[in-house]
Amino acid sequence: MRIDALPHVDEHATVIEAEPEEAWPHLVHAVETTFGRPGTGAYARLVSAADPVASGPRPLAEGSTIPGFRVATAIPGRELTLRGSHRFSTYALVFRLEQTGPGRSRLRAETRAVFPGLAGGLYRQLLLRSGGHVLGVRRMLAAVRRSAERRS
Repeated sequence: MRIDALPHVDEHATVIEAEPEEAWPHLVHAVETTFGRPGTGAYARLVSAADPVASGPRPLAEGSTIPGFRVATAIPGRELTLRGSHRFSTYALVFRLEQTGPGRSRLRAETRAVFPGLAGGLYRQLLLRSGGHVLGVRRMLAAVRRSAERRS
């Protein structure tokens, strides 16, 4: 399924006091750190994720994998698109960096997903109603902002 055909779930954003090109390596690092934590590989295997382990080029590039995701697009300073699937969902997480002024950028994280069947619907409720997804995405955006602003 094409990423743009997946239903929109949510979008979160933060403003970073750094150029998009300066924020990019911090985004890549935060994504790898977040999905490389102990337990993410085990969880990815538990739900039968298509990509349960990290592999491919580093820093992240098109075709690289992290537990639960494959990099579909990696345009430095602009867009990092992760896509994945497991027994309960097909999903994408799209990060976009855009210039908002001199030395300033906006980082947006858009989630798209489909949750087929009864099991998928229950998984959606657990993931989205628990607040875990929102908390995780917001923490990742804040980590990118803090890291990029310390180094710019």
